[in-house]
Amino acid sequence: MCRSERAGPRRGDGGYVTAETAMVIPVLVGLAALLIWGLMAAAAQVRCEDAARAGARAAARSETPDVVREVTRRAAPAGAQVRVARDGDMVRVRVTVPMPRYPVPITAEAAALAEDTVGADAAGAGGEGAGP
Repeated sequence: MCRSERAGPRRGDGGYVTAETAMVIPVLVGLAALLIWGLMAAAAQVRCEDAARAGARAAARSETPDVVREVTRRAAPAGAQVRVARDGDMVRVRVTVPMPRYPVPITAEAAALAEDTVGADAAGAGGEGAGP
């Protein structure tokens, strides 16, 4: 038998793995929760972008503001705020998810040219640019 076998188990080394594991597991759980939360925020941003585009398309087709808001809310994340505005020939739809759900407000905006103004310029110019 060699000396290391005769000495028996070393004292003072027991429990280090347990203590290290007890410190690391909560950190790993927190990191995993943070990553999942980040993925959910990214998915909410994509949904806001899609909802704003859908609302802008509906507004460009000269739908009523109530219809535009309904179309946008159906595509947006729960609790999103929708704002529709017209600025000359452009219609703008802004979708915002307020702060309590995520650490920063998630916002998306889309704009489209109103279809009722598309032919107005050509007709007002005496038909220039129209083919024979």
